[in-house]
Amino acid sequence: MKKLILTLIFLLIFLSGCGFYSLDNFTLPDDREFIALIQELDTPEKICQYMLENFTFEPHTFRLTPYQLYVTRKGDCDDFSIFGVFFANRHNYETYQMAIFYKDIRYNHYLAIYKENNKYNFSDNQSYIFVETTNFREIADRYNFPLRDVVWLKYIVYNYDMNIIEQGINP
Repeated sequence: MKKLILTLIFLLIFLSGCGFYSLDNFTLPDDREFIALIQELDTPEKICQYMLENFTFEPHTFRLTPYQLYVTRKGDCDDFSIFGVFFANRHNYETYQMAIFYKDIRYNHYLAIYKENNKYNFSDNQSYIFVETTNFREIADRYNFPLRDVVWLKYIVYNYDMNIIEQGINP
C-alpha cells in the first residue's frame, strides 16, 4: 500500500509539469559572488542575457531556488521564471509569473513578467521579449509556443507573493 501511495504521489508530481516556488521562504545565501551578481543584473535584459549565456535547459520534476539554479546551471521554465522574477524584484521591478496551460499538451509553461514604464514585457526561459503591452492576456496571445499549432486554454498570473491576480480562458 505504501508503495502504491508513493507511486501515485510521484505520478502526480511528474504529470503536473513545471510549477512555482514561493520566494517568501528563500533566504539569501552567504555567497559573495551570488550577491554581487544580484547587484550586477539590474534589468530584465541583463538577467535574461545572463541566463542565456550561463544556464542550460533541463526539465525536471522539482523546483529550484534562484541560488540552486545559479549553482547547478541547469533548469526548466519555472526555474528561469523564478530566477528572473527574483532578480528583477530585487531592483524594484514589479514582477509576475504566468502559467499557461495548453490544449493537447500535458505540461504547462511559465513566463516571468516585468512591469517597465507602466507596460509589461516578459521572458521565456532565457529570452527577453519586449512587447510593451498593458495587459496579461496579450502576453498569452503573443507568446509563441515552440510548436506553432498549439492552442492555449487558460493562463494564471501570480504576483511576487504568489497570490493569483488574474486568470484568463481562451474562448
